[in-house]
Amino acid sequence: MRKPVIAIDGYSSTGKSSISKIIAQKLGLVHLDTGALYRGITYFALKNCLNANGEINLPELFNRLNEIELEFKPIDRELVIFLNGNDISTDIRTNEISQNVSLIASQKEVRDFLLDAQREMAEKGGVIMDGRDIGTVILPTADFKFFLTASVDERTKRRFLELQSLGIETDENTVRENLISRDKTDSEREVAPLRKADDAITIDNSDFTKNETVDLILSYLKDF
Repeated sequence: MRKPVIAIDGYSSTGKSSISKIIAQKLGLVHLDTGALYRGITYFALKNCLNANGEINLPELFNRLNEIELEFKPIDRELVIFLNGNDISTDIRTNEISQNVSLIASQKEVRDFLLDAQREMAEKGGVIMDGRDIGTVILPTADFKFFLTASVDERTKRRFLELQSLGIETDENTVRENLISRDKTDSEREVAPLRKADDAITIDNSDFTKNETVDLILSYLKDF
């Protein structure tokens, strides 16, 4: 039997990627963290496409998209993202990347560049993909769609702890302001804004643990 295609969208720091990863392991699916793809392009832009003022030069980035090769490789039973042959899985989690990724993700040229690749990854089924426009744009015919949300306070706490665990120095106020800014940018951008698909199941996990959220999503998938 064909394995399902599952789309999980939602706000930053609602646990989309880690939750999707656990569900993938439990159901024998491939997990694809699309946010990592946009972070990878942001990383490339910050390293290679800055103007004299130290800002990202978007036209230059668009001209150099053909130089970018992003791929996921299985390492220790996890898919790790590589940019042009280099493991960037930790590099893309810094505050600098977080502060710039919404700008990159709002560009039509970037989204078009990644669109076909993401659809091809899911074509044969057996995939769980998380992001911000998976159920609305990338995989509108997904078998199951979920939309995760949580309070800003809870998301700030989660993101701060995540950065601390990665050894990245920051403070909670900086994390909070970044989340609020990203929410606004992601929701208001013209191209593929963050929004719930009409047929998606909304889950507010402000008061749920990661495992409780996983169990709730699995309860909708019990037939597979």
